[in-house]
Amino acid sequence: MDATIIAAPSSTKNESGERDPEMHQTKKGNQWHVGMKAHIGVDTDSGLVHTVTTTAANEADVEQVRDLLHGKEDAVWADSGYREAQSRVKRDVQWHIAGRPSDMAKMREGRAKARTPM
Repeated sequence: MDATIIAAPSSTKNESGERDPEMHQTKKGNQWHVGMKAHIGVDTDSGLVHTVTTTAANEADVEQVRDLLHGKEDAVWADSGYREAQSRVKRDVQWHIAGRPSDMAKMREGRAKARTPM
């Protein structure tokens, strides 16, 4: 499962000059985006999309876990936006959730310090 931002014009760039009330802003990395999110569930065997949900861009990815699972999964792969998924949805599946980039950097730093002789 994963989510992607569907961009929308900002209020200064559209024809009416008004902000669409369904579009929200979110920060990804160090960049701000205005729009919505598409959350996608994909079958690992066929690669076909089985579920799509849309939300405001500022909604947390993990909030859509329940809607993205169809109930016949053996395993779930997701990015770090779904870190709390296994505690929110009790399923007998293998969870493969990526770590946050900042956590991964801390782990690398910790390993480097452990190898450095005192």
